[in-house]
Amino acid sequence: MHAPTAPYLNTLVEVHTKLLADGYKEEFTVSDNILKALSTGKQYSPTEVKIINFFRFEGQTDPADSSIMYVLETNDGTKGTLVDAYGADADVDKTLFIREVENIEKKNTK
Repeated sequence: MHAPTAPYLNTLVEVHTKLLADGYKEEFTVSDNILKALSTGKQYSPTEVKIINFFRFEGQTDPADSSIMYVLETNDGTKGTLVDAYGADADVDKTLFIREVENIEKKNTK
């Protein structure tokens, strides 16, 4: 599987544009430990999601204004992104969901 990379891109908008061109069109959100596709309303548990890549960004005027974009693929082939604040301002639901996906991925690689 080819994971998208964007080493020459500096902003969240540039990376998002590149990912859209690569087929990562869905935008996701998280609530109550469920990933939800905004365009279709489909819902996914952590066991149904893979993290393909992620990108961190710092605000140009304020380094504390940080965000992270996760590049995700679900078990039914839906590809998209989940954006969260990074650090103290992170969304607790998103952070816990991603942590659970990471833990599942670690267990499956052993």
